[in-house]
Amino acid sequence: MAGAVEIPAAVEAIKFIAITPKIAFSLFGIGLVGGVLSGFMGSGGAFIMTPAMMSLGIPGIMAVAANITHKFGKAIMGSKKHSEFGNVDMRMGLVMFLALFAGVEVAVSANRGVLAKMGESGSNLYISIMFVIILTWVTIFMTRDILRQRKTASGAGGQAALTLAEKIQKLNLPPMINFKVAGVRTSLWLALLVGFATGFLAGTIGVGGFVGVPAMIYLLGIPTYVAAGTELFLAIFSGAQGAFLYSLHGLVDLRIALLLYVGSLIGVNLGAIGTRVVRGAQIRMVMVSIIALVALSRLAMVPVYLADMGKMTMSAGTYDTVNLLSSVFLYGSGVVGVAVIFYWMFLAYRRAGQAARNELHSGQQVSG
Repeated sequence: MAGAVEIPAAVEAIKFIAITPKIAFSLFGIGLVGGVLSGFMGSGGAFIMTPAMMSLGIPGIMAVAANITHKFGKAIMGSKKHSEFGNVDMRMGLVMFLALFAGVEVAVSANRGVLAKMGESGSNLYISIMFVIILTWVTIFMTRDILRQRKTASGAGGQAALTLAEKIQKLNLPPMINFKVAGVRTSLWLALLVGFATGFLAGTIGVGGFVGVPAMIYLLGIPTYVAAGTELFLAIFSGAQGAFLYSLHGLVDLRIALLLYVGSLIGVNLGAIGTRVVRGAQIRMVMVSIIALVALSRLAMVPVYLADMGKMTMSAGTYDTVNLLSSVFLYGSGVVGVAVIFYWMFLAYRRAGQAARNELHSGQQVSG
């Protein structure tokens, strides 16, 4: 019929879920937990949000779309705050801009291609496998870094070896660019590679800074606070582009994104308070433990999705048990992680309060 609006195939294949009070509260809670982890760790708490939404029955590609959309709004506020403190290297952000856009474009096209060819279960399988690969790599990398720092601190490591960033900075792969705010001189190609990887992961699993920030720190040698601020600046653009591309095909549910956004805003502020009183070593230990458990939760779901696709057989009892096991790993890691963070905060404030009372008591005795 002339003038008829064509409905994208994805809209016909993917249906929006009913937002019941239970689902709404769950989404708010997912945003809250992700926000606390993001605020506490500096970046990356959103890695738990996409799998958590999938466990609620939200198709993986829609969970990714909601995650990257909610990150757009949060990144604007976070980038503005970091910019006020001079933590954003605008030049680096502009250099990475085109590579970032290319990464998001490739990722969204790949996600939609998998959905079109393999259906919802195939899409969930693809996203879960990407999570397993990325989270496993990050777990191994962070564990090695923690162990190396412990050896160095104890004096057992001998002469400190050059870090990966230091080795890379010794390479001269022109054109080389000076980034004044970050205080580094690095190859244009390396910066573009980091930008592309950040955009690709943002478009694929809804989380780019989770790898983008460590890549800036360890590969480019950028200070942590500048890496976090610059990534948030980049997240404005990757979030906007990802939200736009996914919305063109009816894959963005604004109700989900808004619930995540409200919960994460509260959580980010709570987590940020924790960074003032909890040691960095404790932060890394919590993060690597949660990441490992989330990776296990996604790995457990691989046979479930294969069964949904008819690629393997699984009894109903086994199917339900594996689903339950995955949920225990996933939600358990988030809830326990946040509980540990709050417990450490409580202990730190109690110690600070006790120290203040002791100081006051000592002052009264001296004056007396």
